[in-house]
Amino acid sequence: MRQWLVIVVLAVLSFSASSQWYETQGQAFILNNDKAAARTQAMENALKKALLVAGASVSSVQQVVNGLLLQDELSIRASGSVNSIEIVDETHSGDQVNITIRADIFPQEKQCFSADFKKSLLLTKSNLLHREQANIGEIYGLDAMLMKLLSKKLKADSQYISTKLALKNKTNFSRLNRSLAYEEIKALSMSLADLTDSQYILFTEIADLSFANENNNQWQFWQENIYDRHLGLSFYLYNGINGEMILEKQYQRKAPWTFGRRQSVDLTGGDFWQSSYGRMTEQTLNEFIRLLDENMMCEPTRGKIVKVSGNELIFNLGSQHGVKIGDEFSLLHLNNFEANNGKQYAGFNVSSYKVKVTQVNRQSAHASTTDEHLLGNIQVDDLVVRY
Repeated sequence: MRQWLVIVVLAVLSFSASSQWYETQGQAFILNNDKAAARTQAMENALKKALLVAGASVSSVQQVVNGLLLQDELSIRASGSVNSIEIVDETHSGDQVNITIRADIFPQEKQCFSADFKKSLLLTKSNLLHREQANIGEIYGLDAMLMKLLSKKLKADSQYISTKLALKNKTNFSRLNRSLAYEEIKALSMSLADLTDSQYILFTEIADLSFANENNNQWQFWQENIYDRHLGLSFYLYNGINGEMILEKQYQRKAPWTFGRRQSVDLTGGDFWQSSYGRMTEQTLNEFIRLLDENMMCEPTRGKIVKVSGNELIFNLGSQHGVKIGDEFSLLHLNNFEANNGKQYAGFNVSSYKVKVTQVNRQSAHASTTDEHLLGNIQVDDLVVRY
């Protein structure tokens, strides 16, 4: 018997075309024997694929809908709306759930112009706050591995983010964060953005890799005890233009550590990522990617001007960010100022000029004023922006 699920859409927009059906399959692993949670994740994974094909994006919000999915409401944030979902097939194989759905999706207009463009995000090396906690398993390389995996997933799944990696050296973010040195963090973010041609900077802390006190197989005396291991992750997203923090998110999870206490674990191998702890780690990154996409979608797309000549300029956004010939951008003239308390603030004067893109390269674009007027006081390091 076929089951139906009506999705409650939070963003109400007028329909612009007839609906289309998309059939996709989603998968999820069963962790800690929680089949309901795995089923929810498989459904969400399938629907996300359908929405991406239809040109939309999806973020997960928790709510019971018709009793079919326990705590799962899906809110459409870009160019599509789900009318209904039909569950075509559901299978369980070992510790994996596979669900095939058919979704009825209405295409719609974008909610914000900046959703057309990818924002450049610099991923810095994670700070492992308690290095001694990585002794068991010798997982000291988790700080770099997490960012490599996050970058790979963002490149594959994100519609709004173009990533760069800076993993050779750690930043002093954690030291500044512990000292509440917010002005220095602003300066660090702006410096990294300028150095790497990035719009946004992500700092990450691995705050907890400790073990729980009670083992999970205390009745099986012939086996080595298996304990839950914690994973504490903190993410901090900063705007590289003005150094302001945009997003802060902490995760505290745990899962069984199924490796021996004296065993060295290869973080690049399948054994780790297919283990309960590895799958829990990957699912945590997936959750953060959905949150990141939701928050970044309508953030303004800003690029720095790198050359000005007459009524023409070059800025540091290109085809990899979604820029196309004919796109129009507004201009912001930097006007930084210092408040009475000594704090530095980034101010902007909005120019009366707009420029239209005439040539696009991978990481840069050429543009000129639409009326051929000279660009006046616009200069290098000022901004082009599309909201």
